[in-house]
Parts: sequence; C-alpha cells; structure tokens
Amino acid sequence: MTTIGGRDGILVDPVDVDVSVGLDAAEAAARLRATGPNTVAPPPRQPVTARILHQLTDPLVALLLAAAAVTAALGDYPDTAVIFLVVLVNTVIGVVQEVRADRAIAALDQLAAPTARVVREGRELVVPAADLVRGDLVRVEAGDVVPADLSVIEASRLHLDESALTGESVTVARTAGEEALAGTVVTIGRATGTVVRTGAASALGRISALVAGTRPTSTPLQRRLSALGRVLGLVAVALSGLVFVIGVVGGRPVVDMAITAVSLVVAAVPESLPAVVTLALALGARRMAAAHAIPRQLHAVETLGSVTVIASDKTGTLTEGRMAVQQAVTGDGTRFGVTGSGYAPTGTVHRDGEAVAVPDGLRQLARAGLLCNDAALSPPDDERPEWGAVGDPLEAALVAFAARCGLDPQATRTAWPRVADHPFDQAQRRMVTVHRSYDQRYLVVCKGAPESLLGAPLLDATEEEIAELTSTAHRLATEGLRVLAVAAALVETVPDPASPTGLRPMGLVAVGDPLREGALRVADSFDLAGVRLLLITGDHPATATAIGGRLGLWRAGDPLANGDDDQTPHPDTRIFARTQPEQKLDIIAGLQARGEVVAMTGDGVNDAPALRRADIGVAMGGGTEVARQAADLVLVDDDLSTVANAIGEGRRIYDNIRRFLRYALSGGVAEILVMLIGPLFGLPVPLLPAQILWINLLTHGVPGVALGAEPAEPGTLRRAPRSPQESVLGAGLGRDVLLTGALIAAVVLGAGVFAAYRDLPWQSVVFVVLGLAQLGVALAVRAPRPAGTRSGNPGLLVAVAVSALLQVGGVLLAPLRDLLGTEPLAPSVLLACAAVSVLPGLVLRLTRSSATDADRGDDGTNGPRPLAVRP
Repeated sequence: MTTIGGRDGILVDPVDVDVSVGLDAAEAAARLRATGPNTVAPPPRQPVTARILHQLTDPLVALLLAAAAVTAALGDYPDTAVIFLVVLVNTVIGVVQEVRADRAIAALDQLAAPTARVVREGRELVVPAADLVRGDLVRVEAGDVVPADLSVIEASRLHLDESALTGESVTVARTAGEEALAGTVVTIGRATGTVVRTGAASALGRISALVAGTRPTSTPLQRRLSALGRVLGLVAVALSGLVFVIGVVGGRPVVDMAITAVSLVVAAVPESLPAVVTLALALGARRMAAAHAIPRQLHAVETLGSVTVIASDKTGTLTEGRMAVQQAVTGDGTRFGVTGSGYAPTGTVHRDGEAVAVPDGLRQLARAGLLCNDAALSPPDDERPEWGAVGDPLEAALVAFAARCGLDPQATRTAWPRVADHPFDQAQRRMVTVHRSYDQRYLVVCKGAPESLLGAPLLDATEEEIAELTSTAHRLATEGLRVLAVAAALVETVPDPASPTGLRPMGLVAVGDPLREGALRVADSFDLAGVRLLLITGDHPATATAIGGRLGLWRAGDPLANGDDDQTPHPDTRIFARTQPEQKLDIIAGLQARGEVVAMTGDGVNDAPALRRADIGVAMGGGTEVARQAADLVLVDDDLSTVANAIGEGRRIYDNIRRFLRYALSGGVAEILVMLIGPLFGLPVPLLPAQILWINLLTHGVPGVALGAEPAEPGTLRRAPRSPQESVLGAGLGRDVLLTGALIAAVVLGAGVFAAYRDLPWQSVVFVVLGLAQLGVALAVRAPRPAGTRSGNPGLLVAVAVSALLQVGGVLLAPLRDLLGTEPLAPSVLLACAAVSVLPGLVLRLTRSSATDADRGDDGTNGPRPLAVRP
C-alpha cells in the first residue's frame, strides 16, 4: 500500500515501465482515458440560491429589504412591489456578474495551466501537467512544482519545499527511492521520477479537496465601498427621519410620512453600487485577459491603477527572452562572432566580419558548454512555429551554439555520458559536470560567472591568461552581453564535482538577449504615467548598465546598486545589479517604506518571495510555476508593455467607480434636499413614495451600472498615479457630489414652484424633472472623448434613452399613472420639463471642459507633468 511521504521519505510502489524510454504515446493515452486527467476536481458549482443569498446579504440590499418589510406592514403594497423590483434588478445583475466572473476565472486557469517535462518513447517533451499518467517518466529541476506524486529514480542534490503540504518551512532532501509529492517545490537540484499517483489521488489532490468550496474574500476596494454604504445608509435613515418629523409636524398623516421616509431611504442609497463594482472588476479582468494579462487575484485589477514603481527583471521582460550566443572567445584569446535566429540550431561563425570554418578550439568550447548543461531544444510543431527552449533559456542558447558549431547535441551527449555533477547554485555561481570519455577517462567541465570561476583556485592557468580572460569578460559585459567562463580537464578518475581542480580555461561565451521591440516605448510610457521603472537583475553591473543605458534608465554618473556591496542604495537608484533573492525583498521593503506602491516582475523561483512581498506581483507566463503561483498577475506574452496597459485599465476601473458615485450620490442628495426644502417653498410633499422608488429604479439601475463600462479617459496614462492613502471620495469627489446634488435640487424646486404658480400638476413636474435631470448628469459625468469621435460606451446611451422614455411614460401611460399617482402633462409642459432637466448636466459639462482646458499641458495632454521623468 502506498502512503504519503513526509520528512521520513517513504518508499513507494514500483511502476511497471522502462525508465530509459518512458511510456509510449498509445499506452499514455490509454492510461489517461482510464484514470482521467491529472487535475484536482473543480469546486462544486455554487447553486443559484446561494448566489442570490450572497447578494441579499449586502448591507445596502438588506436596507432595501427592511424598507420593503416596513411598507408591507403599513399596507402600502404597490410601494412594496416597487422596492422588490429594485432588489430583483440589482440581484439579477449581481448574480449574472458572479457567473460571468467564475467562467472567466475558469478560462484563465486553463490558459495558465502548468506544464511538465516528460520522457516518452525516449524523447523529452513538454506536455500539460493534466496529461500525466501513472508510469510517466518526469524530470524536475529547481523552480519547478512537482506535477504529480513521483517515485524518485535519480536525484542530484534534490531539496523540496513541502510547506504547501506540511506547513514546515525547512526544505527536505530527497534521494532515489523516496517520494516527491505533488505541489511541493524543487528548491535545489533536479530529479527524474516515475508518476505513481495523479489527480485527486495525489497528496495535493487530497488536500485540495478539503478547500474546494472555499470562496475568495472581497477586495480591499469592495470592503471600503461596503463600509461607505453602511455610512450612507445611516445618513439616509437620519435625514429621512427628519423628513418624517417635518411632515408629521406639518399635519401629514403618520402612515403616509412613514412610507415617504422609507421610500426616501431607498432612493438615497446607491444599492446598485455592488453591481457596479462587480461589473467594473469583471470587465477589467476580461480586458486584461484579452490583452494577455491574467489576473490571478481580482484586487490586482484595480490596485494596478495606483502603482508608482515597477521593479522589473531584465531577461524575458525588457528583452525578448530568447538567449543566443553572440560572441565567443577561445582560451587563446581569439574572438569569434556567432549568428543565428532564436534557438534554431543553424547559424554561422565569423571573425572580423567574415564567415570562417569552426576551429577546433571553438568546437571544444562549444562541446564543453553543451555537456555542462541541462537544457534541450524543441523543434517547431503545430502549436509553436519556432524552435523553443526546454529548460533554462541561457543553457538552451549553449545547445544552439554547439549545433551552430557543427555538433550534434544528442550524439555528443550520448558519446560523453554524464556520471556526476554539481548543479548551479547562487552561492558559487557555477556548475560542474563529469562525463565518461570513450577511452574510459573523465571529462570535467565547469561553467559559471567569470568573476567566480576565474577567481577560484580550481584553474590550472597562468596569471596572465586569467587576467586576459577577465579583461575580455569585462569588455563583453560592457556591451550588454551576459558572459560565462568555461573550463575543463581530462582526468583518470571521477573527481568530487563540488570541488574540482586542475581545470584549463576553455574560453568565454557571451550570450545576448536583445531588447524587446518597443521596450524603449514602454519605458517612456511608464515615465509619462508617473511610474518609475527600476531594473533589478542578477547580471553583472556592466551588463545591467548597458541595458539600462539603452532604455534611458541610466547614464554615467547615475547611482548604481551592486548586490555585492553592503551599501544602502540611493533613493534615486534605478539599476540594481548582482541582486540576490533576499536583497530583492529588502529593495521592495525599502520602496514600500517610502510610500511607494510596488509592482514586481519576475519569472524564477528566486523571484517568488519578492513577487509575494510586492503590492502587485507580475509573473512571466513562460517562467516557473512557482513564480506564477506567487503572483497576482500573469503575463502570457511576457511583454512588459502589457503591464502598462494593465495600469491604464486599473485607473479606468477606479475612475468609473468614482464616476458612478458622483452620479448616484448626487441624485440621492438631490432627492433628500427636495423633500426637505420643498415644504418651505409651498410644496408640502414634493414626491410620493412610489414616485421616489420609480426614479430610483430607473436612475440607479441599468444606467448606473453602464457607467462602470466607460472607456478610459484620454491621457489616463499621462497623469501621476493616485495616492494609496486617498479615500474613495477624496480629491474633491465629496464636494462635487454635494454641489451636483444641490444643483439638481435647485432646478427641480424651481420647476416645481413655477408649475405651482401656473396651477400645473406641480408634483408630476417635480417627478419628471428630477428623473430626467439625474439621467442628464449620467451623460455629463461620462468619460470625455476626443472631438469628433463616437461614444465608446453605446450601452450607456441606450440605457439613458430607455430610462428617459420610461420616466416620461410615468405621466403619459394610464397604468403607470395609477401606480405612481401622477397626473398627465401636456406636450408643451413635457418639452419645458425636458429643457429644464438638461441644465444640471450642461453646467457640469461646461465646467469640466473649462477645468480640462486649464489643466491641459503644452503638449495637449490632460493633467500635470508626470512625477517621474527619464534622464
């Protein structure tokens, strides 16, 4: 019987499979059909009833239900029906958005599904982890998440982080014959093992089943808005109570005023606020996913809008991530250039600009880099039209380099089988492998950072030779290339790979990773948005500054942080070189201590702690599974420009939420002011309860939710980020709500007083003008658009038009007049009401246009000059 292995390393059942070639495709397919995919069963779908109850527990909706209970108890069944209609509309919108969000997340999970390196029919393949079956031969290395429960066959310094299963933070060593459990993380070394359990039967599957029904918590923004809703509810209740007292004192029946007060509470509370937030976040997540940015945490959708610093890795982020050996220097100091496309095994070798035959010294250097290597190349297929890297991209570049020098990678590795190794680690910055030669001697190969390998006592070389190679390595690094030193020796017996000696320098290889197309434009866009771009890399300082200089982030004389130094970086530092994983945490903590909102990008296991510590962790889709799991956002295309677009999307979402608050709260303020001040101008009861509820239904419903889909304002990415300490009603929004509400109330009361003076049905006039004026404000607060362009949100125009027709229908259609207690208005009066109703929106539009013109810079963009300007 197989049991879950813990720290004691339980032995596992053997699997009937040839460990040299793995399963064949037919057998793997048959086992997959028999056992099902290697996935954890998704959580059961939440029933519709549970979703409805979740919507009804919102504080604002609960307040509406309490109001419905009061009206029902007072016998006002029509108003009770209208309140329930408001609740119904809000609940339907909320439930629909929840279902859409769940579907979107499921689709995104499929898009970001993990992969595994498996050997089948003697070939190493990269397949979806879900396709693994019992008996598959799987290889894992540092940074990988173990995709299924494995029986380890071969292990080299294998250490696993089992905290996901055991809660213990200390890594555990595993050797051949022991288990590596699904969900654990390879922190050091590598291993080969056969799959013994998959899916729900695996250790991770059994634990995942315990939390399958767990729902994510609400976002910080939603919690702030929920608290705001409670405050608004209390204020609305207090003011409505004041209206009740004024009416009773004025001689109105107690029951009528109680119903009026309850209706006013309903009208003053923006009960559609939860639906607006849900819609804004769902649309934002969908837009980001369409732009190749997958939000793993919904709060990342909005929080991105407040990012002030982007701490970016270099490789695969600012650069293409397709490494290639561009120059090579043999042990005698001869320098060669190498050309080729991506990881394709074809290319040319040239010297002084002319193609040359590959000399023996260069071929030996290429062979050494190929053998001291764990990567492989994958040929083009139906899904990928180009050669790809299997394993570390830098090591894959060495494989392609060997092929371009005329070597057959597979045949060379077969002729020189590996018998021992010492994997690369951060402390020594080098890797050592030992290979058996055809004459039963052993080839020891070491590759690593030049300052680590050339400065170590393991070399058998003169000081002049080492000094020459060191100087050449420095020159190559200043050209923006990543330099590796290679040394080797033939020995009679197998040495200790952890401490080899007597190696001869084989030479240097300089690996280049060109800047991504548009990287300079991306850096400019961050600066225009007031977001500082920092380059944090483990590369040599010269390499880092060369890339930084090409991006405009660094120039001679600017501060530079070197991870090898114990100095506190200057506050204006934008280049961090030779950075260790723990130093990334210190950098992020220092930035956050200065009040910065930090987005960190990364792709390796060493980036995971920093991704978790940052306010927003951004993982590269082509990176390690550890990084993706630690991140809040996954970039499928590994393109940093996608982050710039995501920042704009976050700002758009926050702008739309504030836009809705201005619209909805100003309408509530107007209704309360009309009910409070109306009696002072001879309008005893300006609105009946049913009329208040009808206006509330039309204005706070679909038009309010449609505001959440407004496009981004021009210049969204040309303004400084908002302060993380700013409240949702900050930056003058609270003042604008009060002024807009007062403006609507003044127009409505003026129309009502004039109608009463002319012996017109003044209450119906107040009803029509108040509803239409609020709808006009919805159009006035929408996002500004460049002149001559169409609306980017036609849904808002349709919603406002339909609501306006229904509002006018409240005085034209007999059934609605009976329900609402209105009187018919002549066409001329309706036209006058419509003309008056546009005044609040028109005033808002004109004042906003004036403010925009005043704030526009000389370059024609909106907003002040960005805070961060590139040198």
